[in-house]
Amino acid sequence: MTSRCAEIRRCRPLLGTFVEVAARAESPERASAALEAAFAAVARVQRLMSFHDPASDVSRINRDAAREAVEVDAWTVRVLEAARDLHARTRGVFDVAVAPWLQRWGYLPDTPSWRAPARRTDEESAFELGPGRRVRFRRAAAIDLGGIAKGFAVDRALEALIGEGAASCVVNAGGDLRVFGSEPAALHVRHPREPGRLLPLGTLRDAAFATSADTFTRRRWRGRAVSPLVDPRRGRACAPACGASVRAPTCLVADALTKVVMILGRRSAPILREHAASGFLISAEGDIRACEAA
Repeated sequence: MTSRCAEIRRCRPLLGTFVEVAARAESPERASAALEAAFAAVARVQRLMSFHDPASDVSRINRDAAREAVEVDAWTVRVLEAARDLHARTRGVFDVAVAPWLQRWGYLPDTPSWRAPARRTDEESAFELGPGRRVRFRRAAAIDLGGIAKGFAVDRALEALIGEGAASCVVNAGGDLRVFGSEPAALHVRHPREPGRLLPLGTLRDAAFATSADTFTRRRWRGRAVSPLVDPRRGRACAPACGASVRAPTCLVADALTKVVMILGRRSAPILREHAASGFLISAEGDIRACEAA
């Protein structure tokens, strides 16, 4: 890349967080067009996969898929296919059908037009995908794609940037990060108890990185601790590991596997290897431990 390249950086509120995009291209106009394409991709994911928007694919699935097959967008199918695959590979540890738990605990809004029972996961996914991009529940259920869709949005944003001629780019959606074509970027995670303090975690180049933590989101519900990070096998919040980070080839994989690492800890090592990923657990004291096989 030469010094004649233009670099532009912008930030917008999307996906319930702030999405920051930076790109270098041969001209300011080309870089600006690349950023607009990236934000458009993220906005499309938000429209399709928001739990809160009654017109989204997710809302239509939750409302109707227990009684009839629901046709959805091709991007929604891609995310559901990935979720189904991870559900099978993790034997239900990763499960997008945790929405009823999150509603019960107050992390997602109640929906009077439809309700599903909060039930523990099993090895069969709650939904099935049929021809014509159609989705149907196998039983009364509700899904939330918040544990995987943000990573997918980052991947689609990066794809749009490259498609518009960006020579290098970075997409950061509230800590879900992917970089392309740049010098190695330094990686840091926030200390679980001291949010102003950063912990070094190596570098990232042409890869993705994501972190999940429950330090500031835990609350009490009927006398026990809950959080937005659910262990679907038990219908309980994940054990308080404080935080998990994953480096992977794509942000969808990194985003989803942070939940697996939070639940399984070092036992997640075989699943991480299957996805060419590496995982880390961050303790309340700020200690970082790699998830390697015992």
